[in-house]
Amino acid sequence: MKAASQIKTRQVSVMLLKNKKILIVGGTSGFGKQVALQSLALGAKVSIIGRSKNKLKYFVNEQKSKSYALQGTVLDASEQDQLTAFFSKNNFYDHIISTLGGAMGGGFLDSQLADIRKAIEDKFFVNLQLAQAAVPFINAGGSITFTSGTGGHPSNASGAIVGNQAINTLVKGLALEMKSERKRANAVAPTWSPTGLWRNLTNEQLVQREKEVAAQTPLGRTAHINEVASAYVYLMSNDFITGQVLNVDGGVSAS
Repeated sequence: MKAASQIKTRQVSVMLLKNKKILIVGGTSGFGKQVALQSLALGAKVSIIGRSKNKLKYFVNEQKSKSYALQGTVLDASEQDQLTAFFSKNNFYDHIISTLGGAMGGGFLDSQLADIRKAIEDKFFVNLQLAQAAVPFINAGGSITFTSGTGGHPSNASGAIVGNQAINTLVKGLALEMKSERKRANAVAPTWSPTGLWRNLTNEQLVQREKEVAAQTPLGRTAHINEVASAYVYLMSNDFITGQVLNVDGGVSAS
């Protein structure tokens, strides 16, 4: 029964995403890259935005060799002028995914004010700026999905948590503001996962961090990137979900 249900779910996703135009902002690595791969496999027409010319070129060429229609654009999505220019030159999209945002450690008292401000800016205001630029270019019935997060504590991840909470509020507001055209807004909230966001850690530090997070997670492990990516695909595929934050955190938010 379980296998049959999984097959049916995949068939529905294929039907709903086939030939859909999907834009992934931050699609050259981590969650964004995996969402691109899963969407391409479901027959979607995928475009990605990334800051690294080399990463983007390699990924696009790799997929073209597999006969997938992947398009790529190099730009800094935190720059409003670049975003405005991009959308003015491109057609409408059915779904837009954003993995924009960083991370930070440190509480409210032991962190520099500038560091807290930057974490909130990178997480919330950059995504708000994207929404203002992108929503007019989403087809009726389409969606925009952001990246929030769970886990951590205000005492050791102050700015990041404020940014995540702001994203959660943003999707609720956008869901109501966009309802006239049946456009949807949601967010995926993973807990810590070993992605490129932590590229500055050594291998030993990465392994240690993963062990620490796994020990605090009800399921006893960290997420696989494809597990988190499938949540974005689900939110694109389900036309009756809006204003929601989907936690993909192994039960961290419940503990």
